[in-house]
Amino acid sequence: MKEKVYNFTVVIEQDDEGLYVAKVPDIQGCATQGKTIEQALERIKEAIQVCLEAEKEIPTPLRFVEVRQIEIAA
Repeated sequence: MKEKVYNFTVVIEQDDEGLYVAKVPDIQGCATQGKTIEQALERIKEAIQVCLEAEKEIPTPLRFVEVRQIEIAA
């Protein structure tokens, strides 16, 4: 039986300590970090596998549209 292939959007940000944080918006709580972008990407692939195995149902990935950064004065 052929495995189905899924494409998930991954958001990568950098924290105050310089670590890269990778998150998958379509999978609640699916996030990891790494010292480099490449390391964060490798780790998020592993995290996605773990999250999908823990889910009873595989979430349907949303179609990526765009990312914007908005500045708010508070």
